[in-house]
Amino acid sequence: MAVAQDPSPALSRLRTVLEGALEGKPEVVELALITLLARGHLLIEDVPGVGKTTLAHALAQAIGCEMRRVQFTSDLLPSDILGVSIFDQRKGEFQLRKGPIFSHVLVADEINRASPRTQSALLEAMNEGQVSLDGQTLPLPDPFFVIATQNPDDFAGTFPLPEVQLDRFMIRLRIGYPPPHVELRLIQDHDWDRGRPIQPILDPATLVSLQRQVQRVVLDHSLAVYLRDVVSATRTCSALSVGASPRAGISLARAARARALLHNRHYCIADDIHLLTPHVLAHRVRLTTQAEGYTPTREEAENTVREVISRVPVPL
Repeated sequence: MAVAQDPSPALSRLRTVLEGALEGKPEVVELALITLLARGHLLIEDVPGVGKTTLAHALAQAIGCEMRRVQFTSDLLPSDILGVSIFDQRKGEFQLRKGPIFSHVLVADEINRASPRTQSALLEAMNEGQVSLDGQTLPLPDPFFVIATQNPDDFAGTFPLPEVQLDRFMIRLRIGYPPPHVELRLIQDHDWDRGRPIQPILDPATLVSLQRQVQRVVLDHSLAVYLRDVVSATRTCSALSVGASPRAGISLARAARARALLHNRHYCIADDIHLLTPHVLAHRVRLTTQAEGYTPTREEAENTVREVISRVPVPL
């Protein structure tokens, strides 16, 4: 089964541009592109000042889609995201003023600084690509992609994302501090904080075409069984009180197909599943220590998932 069009030139240019915007972090760029190609949503969790917003803006510009940014704060309301009906006195009727969610790319900056009520305004949009507003069901643009950034939960003024919200994100990643040589250059560059405009590499139609090609990537039956066994193993692990759901398995399969396409393959291999599992499943499981009142770190969750993976036989 062959992919209809060779995606490698466009994806190669896109990767190069993003790696230039976020130097020294090729693995982070790859995870972001995998999420985009798989029609998922991306959660970037890290301390302030390491490039979360830089990556989000660079990705939005590079794919040539309409982008809207919302700074999440404690007083943000759902209507500030979704929109609101305003009475037009001249026409004598209510007019719907659409919110920033009606864009191809929504950048949700510091999403965990908003209240859970405001966070929940994104649930339907992220899962179904539509918004219910004032008795109407309104479709969102295609493609629709949410890039959210958040500070660690122990930072002041944050509200932990509930499990149902975390489940809407395909991949959670951490950027980390830059390599020493990159940090030195940033210190010496007086214009680093102004950002550099990025010319679009794709357009919405091309992106949708690439996303459809992901759906045609082959996931062999033996690898599908392996993926199922990995997800099932999280449900019987004593270190986990809540394992991964079937939706998590579906997300992992989509991400594995997207990684294959990004590496110019029309079929998945075991590494596609093995390498992505911690990033796709760790924020969807619940550690036993959480039930005892302790909040584990992202690293603890990912390491636990890696231990689970290591006990599942890889198909030959």
